[in-house]
Amino acid sequence: MSRKPLANLLRDILGDVPIQVTAYDGSTAGPAAADVTVRIRSPKALSYLLSAPGSLGLARAYVSGEIDLDGDVYRALSYLWSDALGSVSWAQRLDALRNIDPKALRWVEAPPEEYGVRRWRDGFRHSKRRDAGVVSHHYDVSNAFYEWVLGPSMTYTCACYPSAEASLEEAQAHKYDLVCRKLGLRPGMRLLDVGCGWGGMVRHAAKEYGVQVVGVTLSRAQADWGAKAVAADGLTDVAEVRYGDYRDVTEIAFDAVSSIGLTEHIGLKNLPDYFTFLHDKLRPQGRLLNHCITRPTTRERARSRGFIDRYVFPDGELEAAGTIVSAMQDNGFEVRHEENLREHYAKTLTGWCDNLLSHWDEAVAEIGEPKARVWLLYMTGSRLGFERRVIELHQVLGVRSDGGTSAMPLRPDWGV
Repeated sequence: MSRKPLANLLRDILGDVPIQVTAYDGSTAGPAAADVTVRIRSPKALSYLLSAPGSLGLARAYVSGEIDLDGDVYRALSYLWSDALGSVSWAQRLDALRNIDPKALRWVEAPPEEYGVRRWRDGFRHSKRRDAGVVSHHYDVSNAFYEWVLGPSMTYTCACYPSAEASLEEAQAHKYDLVCRKLGLRPGMRLLDVGCGWGGMVRHAAKEYGVQVVGVTLSRAQADWGAKAVAADGLTDVAEVRYGDYRDVTEIAFDAVSSIGLTEHIGLKNLPDYFTFLHDKLRPQGRLLNHCITRPTTRERARSRGFIDRYVFPDGELEAAGTIVSAMQDNGFEVRHEENLREHYAKTLTGWCDNLLSHWDEAVAEIGEPKARVWLLYMTGSRLGFERRVIELHQVLGVRSDGGTSAMPLRPDWGV
């Protein structure tokens, strides 16, 4: 029986998308003028695609270099959004079995980058020890790498664009300013910033609003970089970037707490303890601004799976905005304002991807090509996720009301 050329077989799986496919058997299929080409380099690539569930097979093949995407990666993933390469039906799998080189039917090891995550999963989920490990996996990649990707702000959370024309740096500064205004910060106040990253919020609040700030991060690399940045800005008397678990902060009676991009690491079961802890850190009438990625409804599974869990955010969990609001309300907070910045995160990720591609050679030299491919795939896929409302970004403002007294303005006074 003659076998169907591999490129033709894969084109049948992809369906009617403007992608050309080339395969290691020399076959080519699809429109010659296509602006994206999927190159199948080896039987190992097919083994990944046929054996792994969902998009994980495509991710494994791309990260390992067994598949290449020629052309714009964002455009390629937008064409492949149906997950056709990763979600092969059993009928298609049987057709593949009849036509594909037997070498492609062997089980193969996942790329080393996937197994590297497993050593961090030590202890109970979201225990201090395990959280420290998985945070290190994601954030201690390389400060130089993050400087190239994130830009001068070193801010690894959703920006807020004051206009469509604003730059990434302008949007990150605007985001920090928006958080400060929502929290009602004034000179002399005390702010706790949990999950402070490289200290962007810490430095902005101290410099622009005259507050005393304690920031805490579980990443040693972030804490070291942030401490140097605080010193360089001459803020050591009023600002601190502390290495440690937010649960180990002993100070109390803060005027405000900012949590920007931490809740994704907390876990659904731990939300009550998390918000109770933050509530107890505030003085009466103190405010909390919680900024995090969310699911679009309360019906989806909270825990991340597949590529994201195995390569990017081990133990990550995304809850719905309604779940976050309920957890805040049930654990001491009066919720006063909420907004969705979903489109802003898509624009933020566009900027980060552009930065990575413009520093691609340096990034590959710094962290290796497989890991650089992980980041490009993850950020590009996340951009599509925000654009198509698979995920969202919500800011929720709460206050520790005191006997019904919130000290909130009658109408929001923080602008846009």
